[in-house]
Amino acid sequence: MRISPSDSVLVLVDMQPSFMANIYEIERVTARCKFLLEIAQLLEIPVLATEQYPERMKGTLPELAALLPKHPFAKMAFSCCGSEEFQKALRALGREQVILIGIETHICVTQTTLDLIEEDFLPYLVADAISARTREMHKIGLKRLQDSGALLAHSESVAYEWAVTAEHPKFKEMLAIVKRYAG
Repeated sequence: MRISPSDSVLVLVDMQPSFMANIYEIERVTARCKFLLEIAQLLEIPVLATEQYPERMKGTLPELAALLPKHPFAKMAFSCCGSEEFQKALRALGREQVILIGIETHICVTQTTLDLIEEDFLPYLVADAISARTREMHKIGLKRLQDSGALLAHSESVAYEWAVTAEHPKFKEMLAIVKRYAG
C-alpha cells in the first residue's frame, strides 16, 4: 500500500539524548529522522512526537525538537498510545497511516506499533530512521512487527510518496533536501 500525503502522520518516538548514547548507528538514525521532519514540514504533513519520562530522561534532541510543530507528548508507558494526550491528538488528525521514526525498535517502537495495529491504524516503520542498542535487537524488532502487519519503508521512499509527482509545487525544494542528506 502506498503512503498517502493526505492520510499519513509522522511520529517521532523518544529521540532523547539520554537514550541515544548506545544506539546502533545513531548518527544515521538522527540524520534520517531530521530528513523526514524537514520533508514533513515542507510538504505540510502532520507530525507528533513523544518523550519517555522527560522529567528524568530530559527532552528531545534539540536539532530535532526545533523541527517539531509542537512540544512532544510526555509518556510513562513504553507505547506512545499509553499517552492519552498523544492518542487524542492522533485521532483528531483523522489519518490512518502512521509513519514511525525513532528509538528503540524492540521496545517503544514495537509496543506503539502493536497498539496502533490493534486500534486499526496502518503503521509504517521507516527502517533507516529507527534503531536499538544493537543491530540484532533492531532486526528482530523489525521482523516481529512486519510479521504482525506493519509495513517497512525507507525514508526517501516516504518523501517521494508524499510528493506523489515531480510536478508537486514543492518538488524542487524537496529535491534540495534529498540532495543535502544524500550519502
